[in-house]
Amino acid sequence: MSAAGGVPLLELEGVSKGFPGVQALDDVRLDLRHGEVLALVGENGAGKSTLMKLLAGIYTPDSGVFRMNGQELVIDGPRHAQEQGISIIHQEFNLMPDLTVAQNIFIGREHRSAGLFLDDRALNRRAQDLFDRLGLALDPAEPVEHLTVARQQMVEIAKALSFDAKVLIMDEPTAALNDAEVDVLFELIGRFRSPETGVIYISHRMEELSRISDRITVLRDGRYIDTLETAATDQREVISLMVGRELRGEQRPAAVRVEGEPVLSVRGLSTKRLLRDVSFDVHAGEILGFAGLMGAGRTEVARAIVGADRHDGGVVSVRGREVHIQNPADAARLGIGYLSEDRKQLGVLLERSVRENIVLASLRDYVGALGFVRSGRIEATGREYVRKLRIKTPSTAQLVRNLSGGNQQKVVIAKWLAKDCDVLIFDEPTRGIDVGAKEEIYVLLRELADQGKAIVMISSELPEVLRLADRIAVMAEGRLTAVLDNADATQENVMDYATRFSAEGTIA
Repeated sequence: MSAAGGVPLLELEGVSKGFPGVQALDDVRLDLRHGEVLALVGENGAGKSTLMKLLAGIYTPDSGVFRMNGQELVIDGPRHAQEQGISIIHQEFNLMPDLTVAQNIFIGREHRSAGLFLDDRALNRRAQDLFDRLGLALDPAEPVEHLTVARQQMVEIAKALSFDAKVLIMDEPTAALNDAEVDVLFELIGRFRSPETGVIYISHRMEELSRISDRITVLRDGRYIDTLETAATDQREVISLMVGRELRGEQRPAAVRVEGEPVLSVRGLSTKRLLRDVSFDVHAGEILGFAGLMGAGRTEVARAIVGADRHDGGVVSVRGREVHIQNPADAARLGIGYLSEDRKQLGVLLERSVRENIVLASLRDYVGALGFVRSGRIEATGREYVRKLRIKTPSTAQLVRNLSGGNQQKVVIAKWLAKDCDVLIFDEPTRGIDVGAKEEIYVLLRELADQGKAIVMISSELPEVLRLADRIAVMAEGRLTAVLDNADATQENVMDYATRFSAEGTIA
């Protein structure tokens, strides 16, 4: 546990940082005690990641003082930060897929035989020693591109801990991990913390804070709000400080009367690798939630429907008419929008503006008869959705790469709203988004359903599925094991259906 009193391990005072059109941090303070895990929370755009990038030497503060063990600290770049004992695990991975696990961990610190040639054997031995010490089951010689997202996260953690770190900064470290992997991560943190070390832990998952943190520091709109003892506070108090407004409760949707022909109908959808005979309908005005364990096939269903992956059997129909979708562009023309779980690779163009991204899926609607782009209409549409979705940006001309992760996610959603699709498939729509922004998206999805949209929502957070979905489709090992009305669904029976298949693929 944290040490009370004394000189903090790390202390920040009066820290400010501005970018063109945005004051990201304004007179922020923070202190990390020896041996503690300090949770840092706030809505997207609150300044958490900016503050951590200052500590990691990626940005330079406009003003403020940093101290390590009472001594003033001036950080001159990322390598200098590591030399001072500060390591950071970023929310977005910083790995080279073509290199092995060991090469990624020790990049720039390789052992060379005879001073000239890279010694991969020695590198692999160093990596294996590190894994043995941390209790990680990783193969040093395996290329990173072959690893799952969760195992790539473990490589990032091992890389950070391979330095002689005194302060470990973790930015959303559990976003891609399942429950068992989260337990492994928390064990790693427990082994790392000591009277000489400390952890700053950034997370949007409120339920994690009581398990892992000693204190909680809250930022809002780039300003310091308060620091609380975790044991003496509750989730609602933290959320109230984060958002500065009252949030609606955990109410579940009222029963929706499903009538008439389905907007989207799927029959016998199958793929060579995973999906087997998946069939379901989605009607206008309803949200169909997909639940299941990691690898159950939820994302694969969405990708097969929109033509991102090939399916080897099955029929997809829109409003009773069978359709043949070869790629996501075909799906969009048929009125099916797909928000991928990987927003940076498949959702937005990071080097283009907010307004350009918002009209990306419907760009043909903004081209005049003579081929000229109607920039005034694009600007108007951009402003409309920035306002509707409360996207935090100084203007619609801002590059998407300069937005926080949650605001980038809102831009992806705006893109498909501007396209005015009849069917919207949202894969992990709130991943990496804080509780305040989640609430706004919950309200938005319900409003879209009320307007007659047919919505498919895939989420790894079961409480989120129960909160939003009118009906819940449960998957296990590539098969649909149940479709439950919300009124009949509980966490227990959903998980029961999610584990209905054994390793051999037979009904348990």
